[in-house]
Amino acid sequence: MYVVRSAGDAERYVLHSEAMKNSTQSQDQPVVAIVWYRPEQWQRVRDIATDSDEFEHSYVEWLQLAEAKAKELKGRGLRVEKVDVDSEKLILWCNERGLENDGKARSLYAAERLSELEDKQSLISGRT
Repeated sequence: MYVVRSAGDAERYVLHSEAMKNSTQSQDQPVVAIVWYRPEQWQRVRDIATDSDEFEHSYVEWLQLAEAKAKELKGRGLRVEKVDVDSEKLILWCNERGLENDGKARSLYAAERLSELEDKQSLISGRT
């Protein structure tokens, strides 16, 4: 796995996984998982993050940056998937793996969740 690097702080939102290249939805288009927060989840994740000083000052600021990043990545021909983050599930996931709740861990979490969701969708639709 590797992080898609781009301008500014967007690196902490985006992770491109080699495993996701084999997505059932698009065999030719690389997939980018973007950590996506609901307002109350954003604040909770920020409160417990080891890199909270790197978060935007408000949910609205974060949302504007994340939307712009998603648009930019789509413009580069990537399939962008927003991965909803539940703060308590993220904490548990980090603890199970011995990871700090930082940008890298949140990106890995998003990539893993997207892969799981796409695997479930494949099973539901009868694809393997």
